Amino acid sequence: MGNSFGHLFRITTFGESHGPGLGVVIDGVPGNFPLDLVAIQNELDRRRPGQSDLTTSRQESDQLTCLSGIENGRTLGGPITFFVKNQDFKPSDYKDINAALRPGHADYTMLQKYGLTAQSGGGRASARETIGRVAAGAAAIQLIRSLVPTVDIVAWVQAVKDIEATSVDDISVNRTLVDQSLVRCPDAKSSQEMINLIKNMRAQGDSVGGVIRCVIRGLPAGIGEPVFDKLEADLAKAMLSLPASKGFEIGSGFSGTKMTGSQHNDEMVKIGDAIRTTTNHAGGVAGGISNGEIIGINIAFKPVSTIFKTQRTVDRQGNEITFKPESGRHDPCVLPRAVPMVEAMAALVVVDHLLRWKAVSGFMES
Repeated sequence: MGNSFGHLFRITTFGESHGPGLGVVIDGVPGNFPLDLVAIQNELDRRRPGQSDLTTSRQESDQLTCLSGIENGRTLGGPITFFVKNQDFKPSDYKDINAALRPGHADYTMLQKYGLTAQSGGGRASARETIGRVAAGAAAIQLIRSLVPTVDIVAWVQAVKDIEATSVDDISVNRTLVDQSLVRCPDAKSSQEMINLIKNMRAQGDSVGGVIRCVIRGLPAGIGEPVFDKLEADLAKAMLSLPASKGFEIGSGFSGTKMTGSQHNDEMVKIGDAIRTTTNHAGGVAGGISNGEIIGINIAFKPVSTIFKTQRTVDRQGNEITFKPESGRHDPCVLPRAVPMVEAMAALVVVDHLLRWKAVSGFMES
């Protein structure tokens, strides 16, 4: 329950942050499809810890192993299982959580739901769970490109605390520009300010959050569903399922509440053989279905919960205590490593809806 995502392209993740390893089972990839495992490993490398002094010092190679579903580089049609072994885990760093319910973490809620919590790390609530999502998303993007080659998904850090990128163009930004920055912000001036802030927070034993922006370009009109499985609804669910995510916007988002209908409506024009809109306040989706414009979404991430400052909390018996971690390796800001997670979840939503679209259009053509 609650560990699977998708319909026609369905994934189930498994494993804990400090267990033997983590992974994903993918069901729905057609047989005889050439799946590039090197490209999937590259995405895991973008997500893995220890990339720079802006991230956790935990050293994991996150080396991908395929346990089923692929032979000689081609899919067999059955479930594909990817596994990554944990190597650099230190349960001793978490001995204090056996007594304290850590502020900001899922210790209390997990305890209430299951009657126990993982003895080290965050268990299933840890961001390390996203290894399976990123691997599956990298497989999804390969299938997407075979279905609709024009589709391109790019995410970047738009803001860290109150420092915001101001010169990023939704139309031209690309992954190369994003990955040139340690903080994955393609605005050079803002990037350096963000880096300085994150380092300062780490030195103070504190953390910061911010916003990741993601654009989906080249998706044709007509992708999505009109009621419960609206394209933006599935994107919202996907993004809000990520660890530390707390907010989602598409198009004008909350700023649209300050506009009138005449200001917000995207007027339609004919350009060549295509129907386009003069503005994009809808964010590329109308009535739950793509309209052919760029889909632009923003995802808010809270500051990392583990900070090295004294805080008030309670123990497992409900007694009020003070708590300060004695040790541990944590990101002072989750945003740089969350960029490939956001791209992966966007790809999982898009591939699922594309497969639905192909199924319906194929039926209608037959």
